[in-house]
Amino acid sequence: MEPENVGQEIPQTPLDALGIMASQQAIISPQMRHIEMYTRRGLLSLLWHEPTGKALSLGVVMVGGAMGGTLGPGESLYHALGEELAKKDIPSIRLSYRKPNDMDSCCVDAAAAVQLLVGSGADHVVMMGHSFGGAVAVRVAVGLSEMIAGVVTFATQSAGCELAGGLQGKKFLMFHGENDSILPVEASEVVRAIAGTGDLHVMPSDDHLLAKSHDAMFETVMTWIDEIKTELIH
Repeated sequence: MEPENVGQEIPQTPLDALGIMASQQAIISPQMRHIEMYTRRGLLSLLWHEPTGKALSLGVVMVGGAMGGTLGPGESLYHALGEELAKKDIPSIRLSYRKPNDMDSCCVDAAAAVQLLVGSGADHVVMMGHSFGGAVAVRVAVGLSEMIAGVVTFATQSAGCELAGGLQGKKFLMFHGENDSILPVEASEVVRAIAGTGDLHVMPSDDHLLAKSHDAMFETVMTWIDEIKTELIH
């Protein structure tokens, strides 16, 4: 008897779609490793923050804007969050896109990071994205809905977020600078309207990088994640 999948196209996972030719990693610290994946469409670089104790079943993926990068908004907010999350036994991945500003490619990169966290034991993942990365976070959250516990955007663009209605009431935290000179606050307002949900924080006198709002965003995000963690436990 022939296998049931003969003649049928087997769906690719995000990691399959990357077409990884080779990879290597280095331990940066007891709680962080750097992974490089060489693909036919560029180099995907990951910074993986890992708890020293037993990891919880919640993970976080953080992505940058149209230029890529792993530090995020604020004053290296993603690095600060990664370190603090690890202390709370929550693993996280910060990634540098293979092809920054290419929406489809960047979404595959982010989805692959979700797959890595799920493969290492996470049942749910929170997506975070800055600027262009806000649209990446929203799109991946909709595409991998069953795995995603919530979304955080920082100064998100609205282009690419047309599918935000697919968030289906997931926890949605948003930040936007009051004086954003690249994307006006209205961009986040449009995305919130499409999603039909969203807790939007307009940061006073701040611009696109939200450099003045680091501490406030850090505290708000960590409290928000603690709430998600508590909900998942119960």
